[in-house]
Amino acid sequence: MKRTAQDILNFVEDNDVKFAKLTFCDIFGNQKNLSLFASELPRAFEQGICFDGASIAGFLNVEESDLVLRPDPDTATVLPWRPAEGRVIRMYCDITLPDGRPFEGNCRGYLQSVVKRAKARGLTCNVGCECEFYLFETDEHGEPTHTPLDRGSYFDIPPLDKGENLRREICFAIEEMGLHPEHSHHESGPGQNEVCFLYADAQRSADNLNTFKSTVKAIAARNGLFASFMPKPLADKPGSGLHVNVSLLRDGKNLFDGFTADSEAGHFVAGVLAHARELTAFCNPVPNSYARLGANEAPLYISWSRQNRSQLVRLPSAVGDLCRVELRAPDPAGNPYLVIGLILAAGLDGIDRNLPLPDAVNRNLFHPDAAQGLESLPRTLREAITVAAQSEFISRELPTALQSKYFAYQSQLCHDFEAAPDPAAWENQNTFLIL
Repeated sequence: MKRTAQDILNFVEDNDVKFAKLTFCDIFGNQKNLSLFASELPRAFEQGICFDGASIAGFLNVEESDLVLRPDPDTATVLPWRPAEGRVIRMYCDITLPDGRPFEGNCRGYLQSVVKRAKARGLTCNVGCECEFYLFETDEHGEPTHTPLDRGSYFDIPPLDKGENLRREICFAIEEMGLHPEHSHHESGPGQNEVCFLYADAQRSADNLNTFKSTVKAIAARNGLFASFMPKPLADKPGSGLHVNVSLLRDGKNLFDGFTADSEAGHFVAGVLAHARELTAFCNPVPNSYARLGANEAPLYISWSRQNRSQLVRLPSAVGDLCRVELRAPDPAGNPYLVIGLILAAGLDGIDRNLPLPDAVNRNLFHPDAAQGLESLPRTLREAITVAAQSEFISRELPTALQSKYFAYQSQLCHDFEAAPDPAAWENQNTFLIL
């Protein structure tokens, strides 16, 4: 049962809560928040909290800058790394214009609209995200370095794996915040880790991903480390992916259980493949994203298969409720609400148009020449922007103002990166230290 504003106000009064962090994303996926005294929460729930939208990248112009945060009480959770006395809670917010009309830059609202469309077709969408990250040491001033925490590799144990205790701390923290951790392990790169948590409905999964990323950052910092979600922080090591898993239910039945190419699930996969190039500017939104694609087991070519991890899309070996499709190209730099929303919209478009699913490609695409004849994802962010900006699908899906600001910002990223005298130094300042 969803929690109401009154439920949260009662909790605040009974549990010595002093502050509430009202949290949201800009259109590029960067998390923002303001801290509110708990005594102001009744007003926040009733009227919202006004803020300067012109100061948030991609939102509004100075001459029309007022926006309103509307906290979602069902997302309230205590921040477990803050003191028990004078607790701090966090809630995700939707954003409206002052007169209550939806704000087009509210990407959480866009995802909600896609979920409503799915429900109108009798479909429930569950989404699970597998998000990899690196842990780096900090210097004597507490500033991040590029020295990984350890030299471990895939599934290593201590002492090669030095992140075991920190992963355990992350699992305990996200569990207290309402996520359901399933397993954790050292990933392939030195200092690279993964913590997997249970799937949820689409909106909650996007919220959970933001919770996970902010929790990893906070706990790493508390332990004197720096956590990076940069797609490719070390040039010669594996990149960090955001694998997005989707299952569809109709009348409680998972449509990916007993998957066939001519089923609704097959048409959904066909839609994702058909729009894969158009999605790339959102799923891989920074110049560094393209250093990851096609390297160290990150996919580059548009194809699907069962179990084969070299494919863009695969159907993992699973039964019952765990049957799903996995999209392996996205990385953690994206806006979770846009990434999940556009993937679902692409799949729904495939169902609506009965798109035929291409034949499975049962080859190891990491071998030279194995991908001959297959179309690739964009090779650079500039190419990805061009593809997305010319897409009828993206034009239908996203508000014109959001598209304009998003593509203008990304084009400026490309220009600055390409013009930088030292691209590595530019990436360090504009990607590594931010993501």
